Amino acid sequence: MLMRAPKESGSWTWDLDDVAEPGLESMLVIAGRMSAVLEAHALLVPAALEWDWSIPGRGILNVSCRFDIRARPLGDPVLPARLRGCRPTGNPQAEIGGILVLGSGSWFDANGARHEEHRLVELLVTSNELGVWAEVSVFHDVWGQCDFRGDPHPIIHAQNAPRLASALRELDRVLGVAAEPGEPTFYGQPEGYGLAAPDIIDGVGPDLTNATRG
Repeated sequence: MLMRAPKESGSWTWDLDDVAEPGLESMLVIAGRMSAVLEAHALLVPAALEWDWSIPGRGILNVSCRFDIRARPLGDPVLPARLRGCRPTGNPQAEIGGILVLGSGSWFDANGARHEEHRLVELLVTSNELGVWAEVSVFHDVWGQCDFRGDPHPIIHAQNAPRLASALRELDRVLGVAAEPGEPTFYGQPEGYGLAAPDIIDGVGPDLTNATRG
């Protein structure tokens, strides 16, 4: 049974201020380049974009949008105009400060069987007054050495974690910037290009299932 945590078990961030221009067009270019890497590793096949509208100096509006891109690649030159066309009426100054790329990815069980999972990996690209950056996040227990119940699953870990590490390293090369591991959460601590090993006591790791969902 694949379990997904309500918060990420690991995240990696790239500071792109020195290599990318601010703005929606740049965000879509970055998202396209990163998605191509993640898709090549069968971790994220883009299907939709989600974003919040915000007004500079005033913050995020209580308006969100979702745009299906299965028939429209991220590199489509008309895509920025299509996204801006979703701007809420009455807020002509509203801007898109960040886009979340959603889709499905593949994970492998202990028998080597392949499974598709929606939001296996999430990609966020942001451009605002704080700068331009991108983040890859994971939420499932297949990336760690134990499942969320604390049971070690070395075969599942070996089937999945190296694929994630390989994709993260390739993203470094594609972006020209090294990833910074994100902050630890209750569900995991990123370390290098994977998750830090949990404390194993009497053959089991910590039980994290009280706050997880399948």
